[in-house]
Amino acid sequence: MIGTTLARKYQALQQQLKQLGSLAVAFSGGVDSTLLLKVAHDVLGDKAAGLTVSSVFVPDADLIEAQAFCLAHGIEQIVVTADILSVDGVADNPPDRCYLCKRALFTELKAQAAVRGFSHVADGGNLDDLDDYRPGRRAIEELGVLSPLAKASFTKQDIRDLSRELGLATWDKPSAACLASRIPYGTAITPEVLARVDKSEALLRSLGFVQCRVRVHGPVARIEVPPEQIAQLAAPRIANLIDRELRALGFSYVAVDLSGYRTGSLNEQLGITRR
Repeated sequence: MIGTTLARKYQALQQQLKQLGSLAVAFSGGVDSTLLLKVAHDVLGDKAAGLTVSSVFVPDADLIEAQAFCLAHGIEQIVVTADILSVDGVADNPPDRCYLCKRALFTELKAQAAVRGFSHVADGGNLDDLDDYRPGRRAIEELGVLSPLAKASFTKQDIRDLSRELGLATWDKPSAACLASRIPYGTAITPEVLARVDKSEALLRSLGFVQCRVRVHGPVARIEVPPEQIAQLAAPRIANLIDRELRALGFSYVAVDLSGYRTGSLNEQLGITRR
């Protein structure tokens, strides 16, 4: 049963979406954008669609899951193939890389939406996103992209709770981020490194480490898993398997971060920690 406060937010979100008339949602298949797209489709029907980016920054599994969701729910999906590394400055990986990337991506998404007759483009931003270092938010605001969940005062936990009530399988899906977030600022981004990260994390997930990151520090793979799973990761059989497989992918050393998984850990080199 939906609590009173969440029910009010849900109603506000529905009313907000209804007033838009039509909407294309930037849809990654993650927790936030899945809920937004589902509610938008419930309210607007075929006047709502998902805009999904296909690029080297996106794990293969995420694209497959996003396509499966739209197919299962009868939602129009527009897949936009983007050569992100060709955007000026992105491959150099400066601290504002996310701004450069989002500015280029959402410019293209807005163009694709307009061609298909959608009057608005939205992302899955929520209140918690305002409490972190996210330079991409500036690009979204500059381009006039809507964030209906944030406007309706949804927190991440609200999104998970409502997703569960609506029967969405993503309600407990781990938080995700683009593959470039595994590479320290100032280190060049290449398709080869991104593919190595994708395969490494796919291996960890197959071993039961659902929430994980493989950060790249030159020849070193720094693995982050929740603190309570570090002992499991370090068990000889698992550790030897991971070490062997990641070395086969091109890493010379494989290390475990004893602080455990946390979002945006590479922002720490900028002196920024999540508030």
